[in-house]
Amino acid sequence: MNSQFALFLNLFMNTIMTYVKQNKWKFLATLVLVGGLFFAFNTFQKDASESLELRHRKLLTTIGHLLESEHYNPRKIDDSFSNEVFDGYLKALDPEKNMFIQSDIDSLAQFKKSIDDEIHGSKIEFQPAVSSMYDRRYKEVKQIFESIIKIPFDFNIDDSIKLDADSINYALNINDRYTRWYKIIKYKCLERYATLIEERNTHTKNKADSSTLKSADKFVYKSDAELEVEARNTIAKSYRKRFESQDKTFNEEKKFDLFLNAITGLMDPHTDYFAPVEKRSFTEQMSGVIYGIGAQLGADDNGVKIASVQPGGPAWKSGQLLVNDVITKIAQGNQEPVDIAGYEVTDAVKLIRGDLGTEVRLTVKKPDGSIKIIALIREKIVLDEGYARSAVITKGNEKIGYILLPDFYADFEREDGHRCSKDVAEEVKKLKAEKVSSIIIDVRYNGGGSLYEVVQMVGLFIDKGPVVQIRDKEGRSQILADETPGILYDGPLVVMVNEFSASASEIFAGAIQDYKRGIIVGSTSTYGKGTVQRNVAFGKPMDSLGIQTEYGAVKLTFQKFYRVTGSSTQKKGVVSDVVFPDEFELLKYREKDNPAALNWDVIQTAPFQPWVSNYNIAKIALAANKKIETDTNTVRFKNNLKWISAQMDHPAYLKLDRYLQYKKQVQSVIQQNEGILKLNKLMQVDAAKSDNDKFYNNPDKPKQDRYQAWLKMVAKDIQINESINLLSSFAPLNSVVKKS
Repeated sequence: MNSQFALFLNLFMNTIMTYVKQNKWKFLATLVLVGGLFFAFNTFQKDASESLELRHRKLLTTIGHLLESEHYNPRKIDDSFSNEVFDGYLKALDPEKNMFIQSDIDSLAQFKKSIDDEIHGSKIEFQPAVSSMYDRRYKEVKQIFESIIKIPFDFNIDDSIKLDADSINYALNINDRYTRWYKIIKYKCLERYATLIEERNTHTKNKADSSTLKSADKFVYKSDAELEVEARNTIAKSYRKRFESQDKTFNEEKKFDLFLNAITGLMDPHTDYFAPVEKRSFTEQMSGVIYGIGAQLGADDNGVKIASVQPGGPAWKSGQLLVNDVITKIAQGNQEPVDIAGYEVTDAVKLIRGDLGTEVRLTVKKPDGSIKIIALIREKIVLDEGYARSAVITKGNEKIGYILLPDFYADFEREDGHRCSKDVAEEVKKLKAEKVSSIIIDVRYNGGGSLYEVVQMVGLFIDKGPVVQIRDKEGRSQILADETPGILYDGPLVVMVNEFSASASEIFAGAIQDYKRGIIVGSTSTYGKGTVQRNVAFGKPMDSLGIQTEYGAVKLTFQKFYRVTGSSTQKKGVVSDVVFPDEFELLKYREKDNPAALNWDVIQTAPFQPWVSNYNIAKIALAANKKIETDTNTVRFKNNLKWISAQMDHPAYLKLDRYLQYKKQVQSVIQQNEGILKLNKLMQVDAAKSDNDKFYNNPDKPKQDRYQAWLKMVAKDIQINESINLLSSFAPLNSVVKKS
């Protein structure tokens, strides 16, 4: 053991012992992770001058061993597994099946049963072979595109194209691939061409109908041929930008990372490999804290630009970086700058963010054309717009509290770090000060987060008791409970969910449902993720907090969680008490739609005492569902949704008149459903009085605008309105008995 690692190990153990004393059950929940950390760090204490091939080989075998030894339900890495990695990696590289041809797949078939040997330590041959072939085909495809886009399209030829990659095979040969690309580009151009035709016809009609329309007077009429050229130019620009971005960012490391994720994803959908910079992004998302310059980026035809500057941040304090400045290069301190022409905003952001106190140098082009290099020192930036927020909805003489929780975030790295349970508690206090009669908590689109935080959050609404059960791979179960006496809020409660509410959101909704503490409303069921992950980091830490590590990390599934009833949420999710019409209901987004998902099961019930009240949730739900199911608009909505879902496999027309006719049909159905979901009269929604400055007097004007825009979105949300109507069923029975 070298001295550097010994020092790190000593510091790490001291940290762990302090952590155990302060957070006993949290330590138990991460015990498997700690073992993985020792294994991972010890494996990577090697010379930094090693070759890329050796580094990849070491990373691959380490991940393979970790998956087989520590995953909750490890699959055997054998020839069958190897065959699935083969298909998965090719699909990840060429998801639309328009890059490779069948002879490529045939020539690579020699590796179908040897990838498992590579994972177990043999020389890596499959991934480099695929990467080399991909590079060659990618260059060809760019040339194919340029040859196609130069020639005008005839949109009067009756033809079609299948866009669902799962329903087609790889191109038989080079000519077949050319035909496929021709149809893809033609379809993209047809979409744009049809839009331009419709815009022209609308402007022409407006001009004929009124001579006073200034916008119509300025309109310049263009022929069909001119619009076809314009459409091709637009698509050409779009594709060239995509190619330019890929040329600069999709390097060998990215392709190898994709290969590693093709492997980890076969264990289950939530076991992932994060490269070092991706590991940092994941941690930032969980904590809501980054180290950056305090500027929001956007993009247009000129490139990546400054969209807004956060008051008090490094960019603002410098006085040099302004809105609409275009960033052309990014350098880490005195290092060679990276030209980001063609970069996506997300890739540029990763270069700008980094470690606290480090320097980033931006080369920017000012609106007047001048070039300037601006050096900034990264500071702590709090992404407070991702935290819990609340609003007060007034209906008649009644006030209803509404809380949006985007994630179950937790920043345990910092003493003053934001944690969602504390933030939600503060929002509840604000709403109680407003004298609301009931509260809605919205976890729609909330993908989960901290297991610890969801337990604390349930505790705000119940008076002690088990919240969730977790079980490890050895079958050992543990109950995680709210151990704090008392309750912050004891009034009527609605929890809003949808098919994107996952993991911690499902624990929260499930506990509220099992305790009969509130009513769950939304889609037929939530996402169905019943597994627990922890990060296993590889290599030495690259910053003081260990957020970014030398070789990245694996987010590993090592436990499953269960409701207090003993039922898993895995695949089944949480079934809503009251089901609202939902536009995503029939799309295959849920856990059960992923072939690699772990199975549902059940364990012993945890001893818990359901909440007793003088209102009957089952009775309220039954009446509400009966009303919704018999509503003529709901019936029409569901029938429309079935029709729209059936169109997913429909070929796309390449003939203008047929395309327009079909588009009109689809739009008509979609607009009908949008009309059904549209709230005719907006609700009255305001910020709590204690939030007035944040919403109406914010020094960060763009942020203030976004907060006010959010209030307007809440005001027209029909599902929130229906949740409020549902709460009226509780109104005569607001007196709640807390215990049996």
